[in-house]
Amino acid sequence: MKLFKNLCIAALAALIAVPAFAENPLISGAFSADPSAHVFNGKIYVFPSHDIPAPPGSRNKRGFNMPDYHVYSSENLFDWTDHGVIVDQEKVPWVDGKSYSMWAPDCNFKNGKYYFYFPAHQKDGRNAIGVAIADNPEGPYVPQEKPIPGVNGIDPCIFIDDDGTPYLTWQAQGNVLVVARLKDNMVELDSEIVTVNHNVPRNGLKEGPFMFKRNGKYYYSFPWCERQTECICYCMGDSPMGPFEYKGKIMEQNTDCWTNHHSVVEYKGQWYFFYHHNDYCREHDVNRSICAEYLTFNEDGTIQQITPTQRGVGITPATNKIQIDRYSAIGDSNHVWVEYNRTENPFAGWKTVFRNKDNYRRPIWIEYDRVDFGEKDLSTAIVHVFARVGGSGTIEFHADAVDGELIAKIPIVAKDEWQDASAAVLKQLKGVHNLFVTMPDGVLMHVDWVQFK
Repeated sequence: MKLFKNLCIAALAALIAVPAFAENPLISGAFSADPSAHVFNGKIYVFPSHDIPAPPGSRNKRGFNMPDYHVYSSENLFDWTDHGVIVDQEKVPWVDGKSYSMWAPDCNFKNGKYYFYFPAHQKDGRNAIGVAIADNPEGPYVPQEKPIPGVNGIDPCIFIDDDGTPYLTWQAQGNVLVVARLKDNMVELDSEIVTVNHNVPRNGLKEGPFMFKRNGKYYYSFPWCERQTECICYCMGDSPMGPFEYKGKIMEQNTDCWTNHHSVVEYKGQWYFFYHHNDYCREHDVNRSICAEYLTFNEDGTIQQITPTQRGVGITPATNKIQIDRYSAIGDSNHVWVEYNRTENPFAGWKTVFRNKDNYRRPIWIEYDRVDFGEKDLSTAIVHVFARVGGSGTIEFHADAVDGELIAKIPIVAKDEWQDASAAVLKQLKGVHNLFVTMPDGVLMHVDWVQFK
């Protein structure tokens, strides 16, 4: 409980909009979930829901508390800008302003406007889906006076076909996924509501649908709780209203977080899969954080299953503080592992612990891939490290393999406090390489980040 109490304080303090810099999770100053990713004006915009710890007066003391929506943007999938709150539960006329029920949203562009779709509790307690409209993806968004007539449920996804026809899909009452065509005004239905024939092998909770199109095929994907936690499944079809053929799973069940929610987007020729996990709050699965992975298709259009990673997506400049705890691969877990920098505030991030015990003779290592060393020479390698007195040793950087070319060798003199230790770069690299950080000698070292200058 002490951890959760302190985490609540940290999370509530993080509600102020600030830039975010992260691998996975993508956002490092606040909880975020249910990411809806789209490309607008040459950038990726993500519209997530916003988890907060239960505030005073909440009816959901141990459940989800979601008061508003932010929007984030990036041009490189590494540096993310928080544009602040775009819709607030207390400023939507039809929403119960104390319900904390602003569940998974979506957004799309049509007729020169951005249409943001969101579910919430009406003042009579029923779920409905509303629309807020803006001239720019960052907002400001103006919520409509009333929700969409005839649309009761949660988790809307707005899909616009190549011919400009808009479709809305959502989870309706009774755990049913449905789809309907919208009128050109984007706020009224223009067809009957059709139940989606997803054909999953067994019954189970289904929610959070997301639809996209690739090479003339329509992909209908959704979280499905077949046992204790949700996996992400998908179907394919020739029409946005079906019929669809079930194809399998995109992502297996989470290990610690019972929900998952996703979106798929193509950006600069690469497909990406956005989802959420509870990395910043392991004691709970109601305070979540959004992540991203690369998405790969087979020749027949089916999707290769994704394994979640810490590293995520994007290329990291070598001149940044490289958070090696967001690793691509890691050595023997008895000798190298990751833990929070500060257990009372997980938003402070993680550190990598290197420990040599029992005369372990193999390399102790961690890998962080896709580091851009640029085209200019870099003179200095730096490691932010903590080594107790008696724990002096060495940290080495290698290129592309554990025993790859030695980039730098940094002697660590134990000071019993955090320090920036540095050494000259021994090998100049150009372009993108995988970075291996090793401890060839020493007893116990904690590494927060590494950097080149």
